[in-house]
Amino acid sequence: MDNIIEQTGCIKIDDDVIAQICGITAIECYGIVGMATRSMKDGIVRMLKRDNITKGVFVIKKQYVIDIEFHIIVEYGTKISAVTDNLISTVRYKLKDMLGIEVGVIKIFVEGVRVSM
Repeated sequence: MDNIIEQTGCIKIDDDVIAQICGITAIECYGIVGMATRSMKDGIVRMLKRDNITKGVFVIKKQYVIDIEFHIIVEYGTKISAVTDNLISTVRYKLKDMLGIEVGVIKIFVEGVRVSM
């Protein structure tokens, strides 16, 4: 839980809320076709449906900042560095704007490439 202390009280934000905001932001970014999860049993990457996007995002709490890990699938033909740079800047902006949370390190794992239809 992340705490934001205001003059009138304390707001607690669950990690799942942060992960959900990050997942929605990610799939709205150009070049990202979905979030991914890797099966520990067989090592196969699966694209997550829209209602499971938080499983492709991991939030790591530190003392005053949070680190975020993304597992994404990108659209074939897009420049991966441009897609990831856009994701990083957009997530930093949205979390700062919506929740007032400082983001530390953002790690992005490109788990696959998919032809968008």
